[in-house]
Amino acid sequence: MRPFDFQRAASESEAIAAAAAGARYLAGGTTLVDLMREEVETPEKIVDINRLPLNYIRAMDEAIVIGALARMSEVAANQDVRRLQPLISETLTEGASPQLRNVASIGGNLLQRVRCPYFRMLDAPCNKRVPGSGCSAIDGLNAGHAILGTSEHCVATHPSDLAVSLVALGATLSLKGPRGERTIPVEELFRLPESTPHLEHTLEPGELIVEVQIPNGPYARKARYLKVRDRSSYEFALVSAAAALHVENGTIQEVRIAAGGVGTRPWRMNAVEQALVGKPAARASYEIAAAISTEETRPLSHNGFKVKLLPATIVRALEMAGDVA
Repeated sequence: MRPFDFQRAASESEAIAAAAAGARYLAGGTTLVDLMREEVETPEKIVDINRLPLNYIRAMDEAIVIGALARMSEVAANQDVRRLQPLISETLTEGASPQLRNVASIGGNLLQRVRCPYFRMLDAPCNKRVPGSGCSAIDGLNAGHAILGTSEHCVATHPSDLAVSLVALGATLSLKGPRGERTIPVEELFRLPESTPHLEHTLEPGELIVEVQIPNGPYARKARYLKVRDRSSYEFALVSAAAALHVENGTIQEVRIAAGGVGTRPWRMNAVEQALVGKPAARASYEIAAAISTEETRPLSHNGFKVKLLPATIVRALEMAGDVA
């Protein structure tokens, strides 16, 4: 690991000023410290934000509000989250080992870097690590890579499970930066790779994620997360699906679906949702609608299986959501 300057921020304004001047935020550090050890990332200055008062969980009338420094384990176990937003609790439990959940923060989870092996191989071309150097995964080992939102410059999948469920539920982020405060949908945090895969999110220089707001829609309590992976623990998704249903008299009134493990960012399934509204909450409806999910897929040499796995995962996630009492 290369030497760096270290600062512990005592206030949000102090942290933002340091980051605007080029420092990197440090919360749980589960991704950043790992990458610094491998010299994939070599920041010259780190600003520790763990003393900022952003470790809270609040149950409001319209939403659950979670501070960016709340730990994954705290949020997953919180009784209000389990009661009002069970999808978030389930997703966090599925998203990491207990040790990682105890350390990793909610804000950091959303900003974790990709798990493409070529991103961590310093001797392999990677446009995300070294812009303009090429993408080794396109003609390399790409079974775990994306089939949606790819470009000729990058095919890495977004790794966060939590982001998938937040996108499905229509969650928003409160941000603070040198130019003030703003709120954005979680879905708008993530960029497509296009010709600039090294730019992964829409945060402005120095901008800090303050909190996440998750609306308590009528579908929120009838929701499940299904993660298909190579092994049952400590593994990233091959394909995942977050599904939330609002059903009255057997008919779907509203539905939210997002997929992970298949896109270069968490992938909201808007067309699938539209095909389900007004239909019976039954497997036949789910299968017809889920088939739409593959229309824009572009499989690589080793990940064609995801094109079949994606609709099957969505169907099963909808069935699981429908079974919630």
